[in-house]
Amino acid sequence: MADDVVVCRGVTRTYQDDAVPVLALQGVDFTVTKGEFVSLAGPSGSGKSTLLNVIGGLDRPDAGGIHVDGVHLNELSESELSDLRLSKMGFVFQAYNLIPVLSASENVEFILQLQGLPAAERAERAQAALDALGVGELAHRRPGELSGGQQQRVAVARAIVTEPVLLLADEPSANLDSNTTEELLALLRSLNETRGVTILAATHDPMVMSFAKRRVQLRDGMIAEDSARVAVA
Repeated sequence: MADDVVVCRGVTRTYQDDAVPVLALQGVDFTVTKGEFVSLAGPSGSGKSTLLNVIGGLDRPDAGGIHVDGVHLNELSESELSDLRLSKMGFVFQAYNLIPVLSASENVEFILQLQGLPAAERAERAQAALDALGVGELAHRRPGELSGGQQQRVAVARAIVTEPVLLLADEPSANLDSNTTEELLALLRSLNETRGVTILAATHDPMVMSFAKRRVQLRDGMIAEDSARVAVA
């Protein structure tokens, strides 16, 4: 359908763990439509991070097909996958992944620089993104001068500054206290509701699940339950 941002059909992924094959995903069928806020829940080893990684083009499935915004990821080269991530996706990682020698503003601008935008436009858009996340006054500080919550807000600003079709978050609350987590999730919900950003978050945090509009539960590499559909296991 035209409103489908993510479509996975029969996605399977196997890893080698000390030469022993581990089936991380088993024939997953999964669709996310435009404007959804979806949590991928499940215990460690359930496959939620693997599913997030193959949707983000950070990993490739062994079998099955993945489409993001109508583009078939299986058919793309590594360079083309990189371009797709740059143009259509935003990423928020639990470790923030900010560049320590750059200021908050420079971290946000970095992805715009990769897109080839001129300096003045990069600075303007970075400041606007930081302002939207409530850390505009910290634009000149480096990550080491920011609290964990402030660093995560900068990371979200970097993820949304390109106005991506899809925002992927891997355990976004892992290093935050409950108050900061609630503030971050309120910001993500606002981005989802006011800007229509489609969000897919892998998490084991009940608070993240409660903020999402749809909860998908994974177990042993399969979708066990989907709040948008009838439970299958």
